[in-house]
Amino acid sequence: MSLPAKSSHRKAVIGVSLKMYFGYQRSIDYCRDVATIGFKHPAVVSGDIELFVLPILPVLPEATRLLGAAGVGTGAQDIFWEDEGAYTGEVGGKTVAELGGRYVEVGHAERRRIFGEDDRIIGLKTAAAYRNGLTPVLCVGELNAGSPEEAIAQCTADIDASLNRAASLGPTGRTIVAYEPQWAIGAPEPATPGYISAVVRGLNDHLRSLPGQSDSQVIYGGSAGPGLITELDPAVAGLFLGRFAHDPQALKTILDETAARLATSEAVAA
Repeated sequence: MSLPAKSSHRKAVIGVSLKMYFGYQRSIDYCRDVATIGFKHPAVVSGDIELFVLPILPVLPEATRLLGAAGVGTGAQDIFWEDEGAYTGEVGGKTVAELGGRYVEVGHAERRRIFGEDDRIIGLKTAAAYRNGLTPVLCVGELNAGSPEEAIAQCTADIDASLNRAASLGPTGRTIVAYEPQWAIGAPEPATPGYISAVVRGLNDHLRSLPGQSDSQVIYGGSAGPGLITELDPAVAGLFLGRFAHDPQALKTILDETAARLATSEAVAA
């Protein structure tokens, strides 16, 4: 089973979920293009940027072959909470890991809204990720726009509900929390940089204070695209991208911006 890179190189995290926008061949072509970028990008090669792509599930084995060679991780957009059994149409974390996946998205707003997934189910899926050696990308976000304090309160409650449930079922591990305010998903513009930074600072402080989560990180999703990472607080470890990363060159731009931000932060620290 492949495992995530060592924590010493986790300086920034960039993830891409392709949702169900691409068919099989277009997904393969996209992964091939991203692999070409990964092979050449200094920050991906060095491990300074942890890059992963979550394609549609049938693509995962080939995506892992293409992207893994370039140091880019792969995973699934969802798993079932049991590893095997009489669960027609579902796929367990055990299978995702066998196919080479290293990450799994859980708790996305669309799963909550369309499929009725609640904190109990999300906690069960998070536990399934941990026990199969997968890094859960736990999505949280408030339904309506309000104050950063209100968003932090709601999202920390969601984080605690999921992680406490997972911890009650077995060992836990590193978590990537994707903060995606539901009112910003699919919107023309993301939340403001100041709002994002304030919420992520609060979530990051809370997450990393939890038992076993000192190596965990918070990234931002919700209409994230080129130009955003340069405006965010360093507490925002990276971005969880959707349609704005469908163009591989846009993804490369975001990687370049992230690498430049890392270099600036290191220069200031020195």
